[in-house]
Amino acid sequence: MTENTAADNAAAEVSAWAGASAILFDLDGVLTPTATVHERAWQELFEDYLAAQPQVPGYSESDYFDHIDGKPRFDGVRDFLASRGIVLPEGPTDDDPANTTVQGLGNRKNRIFNDIVSAGVEPFPGSVRFLEAALERGLKVAVVSSSRNAPAVLAAAGLSARFPVVVDGMVAASEGLPGKPSPATYEYAARLLGLPSGECVVVEDAVSGVQAGEAGTFYSVIGVDRGAGRQTLLDAGATLVVNDLKELLP
Repeated sequence: MTENTAADNAAAEVSAWAGASAILFDLDGVLTPTATVHERAWQELFEDYLAAQPQVPGYSESDYFDHIDGKPRFDGVRDFLASRGIVLPEGPTDDDPANTTVQGLGNRKNRIFNDIVSAGVEPFPGSVRFLEAALERGLKVAVVSSSRNAPAVLAAAGLSARFPVVVDGMVAASEGLPGKPSPATYEYAARLLGLPSGECVVVEDAVSGVQAGEAGTFYSVIGVDRGAGRQTLLDAGATLVVNDLKELLP
């Protein structure tokens, strides 16, 4: 990398957020490493389910990024099953995790996830540094997560007090907001902060989340590559992509 290229990249990283009024963070994979916990929980769920479906291709690592990552839980269930040509009854929202319904499978995944995170969560150090820098500069912050477990994860990571606004899967359901890749949950968070979308930066690691940011009128969309791939996130609409949020600090 030439000196000029390095300087240009550094300037782009700073300008992607320095003029904004707020940062809207995804949670899993951006602030905390719980994206890998979700991935493990989904794998355990569907490997167990597909074991009784020998005529259907088994679960693979790419399935998480292709059909599930970043989406509301029950959308992830539906989209994965659709990839295998499977249609199940919906079932009630509080369906028993033992039942083979969309809601039952989703609730089973949630139980697996909570069992894993009950021991506590360590946030990404670089993300905490970036969060602290944003707060020191007077920027407002919010968490926008498809997960219905966001408050519990924030508490386990010791971050609850930093975020007065959390728009998670429960909020989206109660407000009738479509999940990512719709920009609706991010737009709702901006309204709760009292700001237009154009003054808010979206920070995402999932393709569906980047697509949500790109579909709105936000200040910028910063992609964090935790496995989706830099070019994949750029193609989805990211303004720029970093491996760690500390790269955005001067």
